[in-house]
Amino acid sequence: MSVSNTIIKIKSELPSHVTLVAVSKTKPNELINQAYLAGQIDFGENYVQELVDKYQELPKDIRWHFIGHLQTNKVKLIAPFVNLIHGVDSLKILEEINKQAQKNNRIINCLLQIYIAQEDSKFGLSFDECQELLQSNSYLNLKNICVVGFMAMASNTEDNEQIKKEFLSLKKFHESMVSIQLPLNILSFGMSSDYQLAIECGSNMIRIGSSIFGERNYKS
Repeated sequence: MSVSNTIIKIKSELPSHVTLVAVSKTKPNELINQAYLAGQIDFGENYVQELVDKYQELPKDIRWHFIGHLQTNKVKLIAPFVNLIHGVDSLKILEEINKQAQKNNRIINCLLQIYIAQEDSKFGLSFDECQELLQSNSYLNLKNICVVGFMAMASNTEDNEQIKKEFLSLKKFHESMVSIQLPLNILSFGMSSDYQLAIECGSNMIRIGSSIFGERNYKS
């Protein structure tokens, strides 16, 4: 099935409140443009320079999401245009995003990454660390960033009950933080292999790559 038809099919099956982020890292502009022409607006990239290049070359109404592990010295390159930065896991990176947003006269939206998996390869804040950060004066003094929700990745396992347990732990934490009246509208978890389960567990933003564009060729 073509990229265009795949996008149309996936979007037709999603609830209206769920945002699809098409993960286009390592994929050529030609395929991204096919998805765009089929109505896809949100695209996710893991590598800063690749994101900058694609921003310069592709339609300017695309909403670009940075979904990789962002280094502080690279924030300035995407600050002028990035729509949403996923995977933020420290006050230090929030402070740098705030600094670069201020330089660009913008408020940049961010998602805090929460560690829910049973794997050392995953990263993120614990629930306690996240709550402490959001209630700290240091965070509250940052006027050019806005934390709009949380994101997470479940364990890489075929055990759906384990994945469901992890997803629901984030959903429960999200509900507890929303009760403190923070503007946390986005709950982002779920990828090609588990996005339907993720939606059942409360996700309203999913990140799908290989199911749209095919497997990635990192050598290219």
